[in-house]
Amino acid sequence: MLLEYFQMIDRVEAVDLEAKTLKARSVVPSQSPVFEGHFPGMPLVPGVLLIETMAQASGFMVLASSNFAAMPFLMSVDGAKMRAFVEPDAVLDIEVFLEHEGSGYAVTKAKITSAGKKVCDAQLKLRTMPFDEVPLADIVRKRAGEVGLMDALGQR
Repeated sequence: MLLEYFQMIDRVEAVDLEAKTLKARSVVPSQSPVFEGHFPGMPLVPGVLLIETMAQASGFMVLASSNFAAMPFLMSVDGAKMRAFVEPDAVLDIEVFLEHEGSGYAVTKAKITSAGKKVCDAQLKLRTMPFDEVPLADIVRKRAGEVGLMDALGQR
């Protein structure tokens, strides 16, 4: 996890297209400029970055289910609950369930746990735009490869 670069997912562990689920993992860095201000003497991962982590995992699920046909963009977050503080060196397990996909939108339910404890959860809505309208396909495919999404899908 590189908080300052918004690269929140370290590894996609598993994707089940039939069950519409994705599991990913991230390790919070022990040091980050983010912690200098949040909070001095008590470093905590900001809640908005935990939501971003769920959004990125949701995006990978949408990419996998659509065979990389469209770019997912976070549109709204509903019912977000922060349930525990997240400190440096925490190992985060992220789970996503794709509830709906179609008509240019996707809806997921996502949650993060750490050491078996609930950290946060939310319903996320994403707008999907075909890659011919958004020039990000190469960058997104590269990042998907870096985090192991292609491996999880059995692609190289």
